[in-house]
Amino acid sequence: MSKFITFEGVDGAGKSTHLAWFAEALRQRGLDVVVTREPGGTPLGEQLREILLHQPMSIGTETLLMFAARLEHVEQVIKPALGAGKWVISDRFSDASFAYQGGGRGMDWDKLRQLEQWVHPDLQPDLTLFFDVPVEVARKRLRMSDRAGTNNTSLDRFEQEQSDFFERVRAGYHKRVQQNPHRYVVIDAAQSLETVKDKLQEVISAI
Repeated sequence: MSKFITFEGVDGAGKSTHLAWFAEALRQRGLDVVVTREPGGTPLGEQLREILLHQPMSIGTETLLMFAARLEHVEQVIKPALGAGKWVISDRFSDASFAYQGGGRGMDWDKLRQLEQWVHPDLQPDLTLFFDVPVEVARKRLRMSDRAGTNNTSLDRFEQEQSDFFERVRAGYHKRVQQNPHRYVVIDAAQSLETVKDKLQEVISAI
């Protein structure tokens, strides 16, 4: 039976570090796994990603482009894979819009809910792993990554935001968790890589 699993967290939380390992652990159990990301996941979505990460724009435009990329992602990647019995793991989904555009930018949550209902009315993740970390820890990791060149590029316009923006994003995630507690596993991402991996192994065993 296919499952849709999403990884969420502020920039620098470390979710992307663990996603590849998580996917491989599922494959070792004989599952057919599709790994994807947002914004992106499709040729059009990747083009929109470049615009979203590097071009200045209004909050309304940013929100609409995020959901435009998501609609393409749902129709072209996620639904077909799930329909074929595959497991889909996505680096971010709609929770990120509520956290970043809603919490961080101040977009009205009712408008976000309307867009969510329009773009994927019959689709929600079966499980969301929220990598929670204090903002100062996440910011330190981003700075270290940028200096080391391990992120392959300079910080994008979201990563360049100030700490108060990320505090609002983190609060947005926590609000979303409170609204949908049944599908979240909250992971203390400030712990060591091995400790987090042990937690993820427990999650895999449970599902």
